[in-house]
Amino acid sequence: MSNTDKIRCPWCGTDPTYVRYHDEEWGVPVHNDLKHFEFLVLESAQAGLSWLTVLRKRENYRKAMDGFDPAKIALYDDKKLEELLQNVGIIRNRLKIKATINNAQKFLEIAREYGSFDKYIWSFTNTKSIVNQFTALSELPAKTNLSDQISLDLKKRGFKFVGSTIIYAHLQAIGVVNDHLIDCFRYKKVSS
Repeated sequence: MSNTDKIRCPWCGTDPTYVRYHDEEWGVPVHNDLKHFEFLVLESAQAGLSWLTVLRKRENYRKAMDGFDPAKIALYDDKKLEELLQNVGIIRNRLKIKATINNAQKFLEIAREYGSFDKYIWSFTNTKSIVNQFTALSELPAKTNLSDQISLDLKKRGFKFVGSTIIYAHLQAIGVVNDHLIDCFRYKKVSS
């Protein structure tokens, strides 16, 4: 079966960036704190925009934000903030960039408390992926009780731009939730 003959979740369309993300990353369980933070940064940057817009800026973010290293980002000062606001390769929204710096600090606090952010985020499902059995995009929720619970906990810990919809997207991205449609060729691969 060629790459174009594969049945995919319809949301990824045919854009190569979207297809690659769908085929290689979305729904694959993540257990790496740098990758968790990367997705949190990108998903909070996406608020009000399309995910494809953010994916196309991903490498620019990586360069501008020290490889998504929360320990470095947590130390960003006003000078670095102003530098980022001038960077046309990223989304230049002051609130979102300030939230990224704040969230890096809070992310590190959780990592110290739990041993890693990974242990924290996966503790909500007892380290198991939730495998849904959706047959149509219209069945996918924008948020769930689980994303509500995690969003509330992160907000109590001082995180910004972590509403339930953003957190549900995070859970989908990092494989805590497998929302590939059951006829998608990735469904069984990320379920096993």
